[in-house]
Amino acid sequence: MPRLKPALLFLALSACGPAMAAPVERYDLLIRNGVVYDGSGGAPQRVDVAVRGDRIVALLPTGQSADAAQVLDAKGKAVSPGFINVLSWATESLIADGRGVSDTKQGVTLEIFGEGWSMGPVNPRMKADALKQQGDIRYDIPWTTLGGYLEHLQQRGITPNVASFIGATTVRIHELGEDDVDPTPEQLARMQDVVRQAMREGALGVGSSLIYPPAAFAETPELIALAQAAAESGGGYVSHMRSEADRFLEAIDETISIARATGQRAEAYHLKAAGEKNWPKMQQAIDRIAAARADGLQVSADMYVYTAGATGLTASLPPWVQAGGHDAMIQRLKDPATRARVIAEMRDPNAPWENLRLLAGSDERLLLIEFKSEALKPLGGRTLAAIARERGTSPEDTAIDLIIEDNHRIGTAYFLMSEENIELGLKQPWVSLGSDAESSAPEGVFLKSSTHPRAYGNVARFLGHYVRDRRLMPLEEGIHRLTGLPAANWKLKDRGCLRVGCHADIVVFDPATIADHATYERPQQYASGVSEVFVNGVQVLRAGEHTGATPGRVVRGPGWVPAAD
Repeated sequence: MPRLKPALLFLALSACGPAMAAPVERYDLLIRNGVVYDGSGGAPQRVDVAVRGDRIVALLPTGQSADAAQVLDAKGKAVSPGFINVLSWATESLIADGRGVSDTKQGVTLEIFGEGWSMGPVNPRMKADALKQQGDIRYDIPWTTLGGYLEHLQQRGITPNVASFIGATTVRIHELGEDDVDPTPEQLARMQDVVRQAMREGALGVGSSLIYPPAAFAETPELIALAQAAAESGGGYVSHMRSEADRFLEAIDETISIARATGQRAEAYHLKAAGEKNWPKMQQAIDRIAAARADGLQVSADMYVYTAGATGLTASLPPWVQAGGHDAMIQRLKDPATRARVIAEMRDPNAPWENLRLLAGSDERLLLIEFKSEALKPLGGRTLAAIARERGTSPEDTAIDLIIEDNHRIGTAYFLMSEENIELGLKQPWVSLGSDAESSAPEGVFLKSSTHPRAYGNVARFLGHYVRDRRLMPLEEGIHRLTGLPAANWKLKDRGCLRVGCHADIVVFDPATIADHATYERPQQYASGVSEVFVNGVQVLRAGEHTGATPGRVVRGPGWVPAAD
């Protein structure tokens, strides 16, 4: 039989029926009609986002023919990578409630822990002390390592992804206890080995918190040694610096020196100038960081967007009285002679430690928000000044009495910063965002204590008030600060991005309406404006409400060595 010419063959096939249509791609999720910000800081695109499994597999021209098990119409809203909380204290709140609702409703898909203290490693002595000091949230501690803790969270079921630094404070307590001592060379070598092991377990680097005992007893060479151990596998260093007030600039210099010594990133946690007399130092600190960056050093900072910080009322006490741990501090405070010395230092504006109470300028500016004792919980939400007036005792005596009675640090908001400096800091292109707070819900155990509004509003306030209303930066830059910037800083592979191959951590929100509602008087108020959130391709927020899904995973750092099967 003679062969047909190509043209005749085409006509013959056409006569048999219509040509076969090209197969339509099938996806698990297709987000259509959104304005897509990829996390890089570049201009947004009008494309559809296709997800298969836990990864973004295509960015399609809007309206291109495609099929998916779930199709979401973004209706012109912003579609961005999930937000990264660089400084999270959801370490315990995720044990109590793995949903992390207050952050999930703001689009946070990754919580990073490790400001000074980390949840591992813990030896038997540390474990016993941690169990004794637990507050409203009570839990067992079956893990002994940092990696074990993170895996414990994942096994329990959590909504956000989690990552952590190894805490320099934790390393010090693990090897030296809580006394004011310097490590011997042998002890320092063991401390470095603890860091190296944590890096193999997936730590991002070393985190320090240097105004609090026993971390305050660590000298710069010790910190450099720990940071160098992390740097061997690419880990960085991040610090609540030794001072954010009278010695703020010297503390910046110390942080920069650690970046120089290790060749890796060094970052200042919650960059601030604390106390009105120190507010002019904010620009000087920024200038020093900018100069270091110009010299090629990897130096950066993160911030929360509130004028009050929050820590323990114990931060109003001199570090020396806290040496040896909580029980030793309580015993000292009960001694009349020691108490008199403590009170004298609490009143001394020139005392050589970070006196947050005096820096606040008034006891009316110390808001007590978290008590452990049921008898004292009614005092939550009141100022130290008001309680002192009611008791008829001096503010110093009142603070000491409360700490003894509560047998706890007592969570306290200190009003220390200026709004002008918040805006100045946020304008710096190397500043990312961290809430410095837990992620919770206004229900159950979380109703036993108050909190700081940053736990419910940090991201939403940044995007709503500072990016949209104050116009400190374009939206694409604001999203970059929450996504691509911290992901690049801490070497988080395929996170903080919305490109083919990236993990499908995705947020859909309305830039015109995103807003915080939490206040100091009523802090447990959810933010609004975020409608849909996906973590590893699983929807965890639908139409603004949590779905109950817990697909969160451990995100590991550059030194991670997978366990052998």
